[in-house]
Amino acid sequence: MQAYYPSVMEREMGCTPAEWLMWLPDAVGPWPLTVQENPSASQGQALAQPHAGVLRLSWQVLPDRVLGLVRLPRLQVRFEFESISEQDRQRFMRRFDLYMQRGGG
Repeated sequence: MQAYYPSVMEREMGCTPAEWLMWLPDAVGPWPLTVQENPSASQGQALAQPHAGVLRLSWQVLPDRVLGLVRLPRLQVRFEFESISEQDRQRFMRRFDLYMQRGGG
């Protein structure tokens, strides 16, 4: 988790588009979500709308990261918060990061 989240940022996410779309509704939480997926599935967009403002999410598939015999899927995700207070943005991203956290053991 970061200490501060800017209103526009990009991230690399270690998942497939199918995983991203499966996780996204729960990660967004109570904010209404509209997904506009590109038929090619190599990119997509979504809008999350709290009580005021909008969060625009866009993503595209990156080449897999290859580590020896291991191939890790990657997405480049762009977050654009418009007319959402800094406090709401920080709260949303902390929740989003906790939800998206994956681990192993």
